[in-house]
Amino acid sequence: MTYYQHPLDVTALPAWQALQDHRARLQNFSMREAFNSDPERFDRLSLSSCGLFLDYSKNLITGETRDLLVRLARDCGLQRAIDALFDGEAVNASENRPALHTALRRPIGDRVLVDGVDVMPEVHRVLHQMTELVGKVHDGLWRGYSEKPITDVVNIGIGGSFLGPQLVSEALLPFAQRGVRCHYLANIDGSSFHELAARLRAETTLFIVSSKSFGTLETLKNAQAARRWYLAQGGSEAELYRHFIAVTSNQEAAVAFGIHEENILPMWDWVGGRYSLWSAIGLPIAMSIGMSNFKELLSGAYSMDQHFREAPFEQNMPVLLALLGIWYGNFWSAQTQAILPYDHYLRNITKHLQQLDMESNGKRVLQDGAPAPCATGPVIWGGVGCNGQHAYHQLLHQGTLLIPADFIVPVVSYNPVADHHQWLYANCLSQSQALMRGKTLEEAEAELRAQGLDEDEVRRLAPHKVIPGNRPSNTLVLERVSPRRLGALVALYEHKVFAQSAIWGINAFDQWGVELGKELGKNVYSRLLGAEQSTAEDQSTQGLIDFFRARHRG
Repeated sequence: MTYYQHPLDVTALPAWQALQDHRARLQNFSMREAFNSDPERFDRLSLSSCGLFLDYSKNLITGETRDLLVRLARDCGLQRAIDALFDGEAVNASENRPALHTALRRPIGDRVLVDGVDVMPEVHRVLHQMTELVGKVHDGLWRGYSEKPITDVVNIGIGGSFLGPQLVSEALLPFAQRGVRCHYLANIDGSSFHELAARLRAETTLFIVSSKSFGTLETLKNAQAARRWYLAQGGSEAELYRHFIAVTSNQEAAVAFGIHEENILPMWDWVGGRYSLWSAIGLPIAMSIGMSNFKELLSGAYSMDQHFREAPFEQNMPVLLALLGIWYGNFWSAQTQAILPYDHYLRNITKHLQQLDMESNGKRVLQDGAPAPCATGPVIWGGVGCNGQHAYHQLLHQGTLLIPADFIVPVVSYNPVADHHQWLYANCLSQSQALMRGKTLEEAEAELRAQGLDEDEVRRLAPHKVIPGNRPSNTLVLERVSPRRLGALVALYEHKVFAQSAIWGINAFDQWGVELGKELGKNVYSRLLGAEQSTAEDQSTQGLIDFFRARHRG
């Protein structure tokens, strides 16, 4: 298998030094002044592709900044890395694997080789299997143990088997098919299962157990709870196959659970969990919105794949977002990135992007194991925009931290109420405008004088009303949230994350940091049940174990 190779130290490249020098020259750069002096700034620093419009003119950049960042990407061999990703090379070197989530949305007739085997026939075989399963449920042909049709589908999974599918199902709720409700169960907290089960009837509920190993702790425990609940509600072992589907690479364990082989869909090693919603992990999405809309989702992602691979970097939406993130993280010392959707149906996109970005680029070593010479992935946070305006936007506007923000907003609402959506869109634009413009001391003083305050009060209050401005943001606009545009939007961020990892020289496709807590958790669990004390326990952990055992009942 071919491995993608990367320069060991991006900070040693002349392009990096040129950016450092350029950053020093921009110390007093003013976005206000840049807009006032350049009437073409918006046109030059915006672009449209794949049903998305990106305005990145409200950033601490000039045309020279963009040129220098693009030069850095070229000197790092980013195009070579992009080709390696799409061609199935082992971009995940620590696990000796390719990362071929892009193959999941490629059309029939394309060829993608993994160890000499074309994976595309298998990809489309699984899509056909999904089509048959979804068709049976939507047509009322899939019956529960009482011969009633399925009304509720529950996806049991966690991490990438939960966050991506939940985001898409909620974002595309206007496209949901009548008669089938989609639910998600991830948290091992028993309250989560209890509240969900109270809204369901076992005889008309279908569970999808999504776990590559069929042994992920949270997923397995919830699947076992679902099985016990099903049996307690009148179901039988003999009819269990009517109520459980699996998406897993461990067919033997799924069959032992009681799931029929024809109702088991595969997971592949060359698709990471956080990139897997396009695969059979997306079955609950298809159950919700139908296979035709699911294929539109794939089509939108494929269009962004083509754009990412073919567009010049100066006009390449994922590359530009990646470079802006590097600009702020590595040259302006920003440590976080806010994601601010102005759309109720997109309310969970921040959660998905948290995993996508932080699990991918939360790395401290390069592909070859050497320490990373610079900061890598940021903290991703945020939430629904209008709600945030009355909460954490205060920190964005007047705090001491530089926090770049991505605003995401559709032009059209599926549920117009009077002039609500016009106000929603106006709020989105005004927040990005306020971050850029701010309010000077002179403007604050003039505002207070206009209110009739005397000069002593003006001088006392004005500093509190100053907003520094010059805070960077991007605005992503969709005409409406549709399957095709949403596919492009999610793929846009996937490629942004990969482009950053390629420039830094880290591996975006492993997640070894997730494993340590799982390993330690097994020992802590055994201690909670009374096993002998381990010499490996620290005093804090042992004290908390003792606290639990002394007070826990049941």
